[in-house]
Amino acid sequence: MRMAREDFSFFHSLRVRWAEVDMQGIVFNGHYLTYFDVAFTEYWRATGLPDVLAQAAAGQEMFARKATVEYQAPARFDDVLEIGVRCAALGRSSMRFLLEIHRGDAHLVSGELVYVYADAAARRGVPVPPDWRERLMAMEKLAPETA
Repeated sequence: MRMAREDFSFFHSLRVRWAEVDMQGIVFNGHYLTYFDVAFTEYWRATGLPDVLAQAAAGQEMFARKATVEYQAPARFDDVLEIGVRCAALGRSSMRFLLEIHRGDAHLVSGELVYVYADAAARRGVPVPPDWRERLMAMEKLAPETA
C-alpha cells in the first residue's frame, strides 16, 4: 500500500553501503527489512516510549507478528535513502506500522510491520498502554485507525 510521502511525519536517512549490494551494485532484497528495522528503531526512539531493554525489564514486550516488503525499484550502492515510518493502526494489543523507502522523488519500497504487545512470560497479548497510544497518536499527521 503506497502512501503520499507527506503523510509520513518521520523519516530516517541512510546511505547504502558496499556490503549491502550485489555485483551489479543493487541492494540485496534482505537488506530492505534491515533498513525498515533501523528506521523503526529511530522512530521508536523519537516517540520517547520505552526501548526494548526497558520493555524486557517490565515483562511486557512488542513481538513481531508480521513483516512485508513490496519492491517497486532497486536501491544502489551509495544511494541516500529516506525511510518513512508511521503508525497506521492501534488495536487492543497490536500496532501496525507502514514504511516506505524513497530515493529523492523515487518510491522504491513499501512495507508493513505488525507488532503485538504481550506479557513476555505468558506470551499473550495485553492492552497497549494508554500513554503509548497518546504518544503514537501525537507522533502522526494522520491519526492511526483504532479498534
